[in-house]
Amino acid sequence: MKVFIILSFIINLVCPTVYNYHVFVYGTLKKGQPNHSIIINTTIGQAEFLSHARTVEQYPLVIATKNNYPFLLNVPGKGKLVHGEIYSVDQKMLDFLDEFEECPELYQRTKVQLEVQDGDGEGENTLKPGSIEEAFLYSTNTYEPEWLQKPTYDNYDTNGDHGLPYHEDTSPE
Repeated sequence: MKVFIILSFIINLVCPTVYNYHVFVYGTLKKGQPNHSIIINTTIGQAEFLSHARTVEQYPLVIATKNNYPFLLNVPGKGKLVHGEIYSVDQKMLDFLDEFEECPELYQRTKVQLEVQDGDGEGENTLKPGSIEEAFLYSTNTYEPEWLQKPTYDNYDTNGDHGLPYHEDTSPE
């Protein structure tokens, strides 16, 4: 038994838990959306779905640009309670998401309070429905003023009734 405890301690010391950060996704990275394959790609990093959640504060979630990107504008108190998913990610995935989201130029990674809607299993990472959790969120302070006049959404879906499907930017730089 002592050997097992010592080995567990050494393994945890050398190989600490890889899931260190909670990230809230509300757009194309969600399940069923065009970029979901990114967050589950283990060659990029590790991510584990924890729960569905919604923001505690209202935010304007708008669809903008010629490519119909979902943007969560960093204007707390305006818009709607935004629904999305909480993932637990490792440093490698967080670094990749920063690059993917063009952070800090286009999006800024900030912390947000979320109300957990459901949990996924009974493991140590299970979140309790109704609990308030903190997670990173990619929102933007960089937007055109008229975006504040656009319709706001509480839940993004590229195939939603809005008729604004997401288009990947394939133009050369």
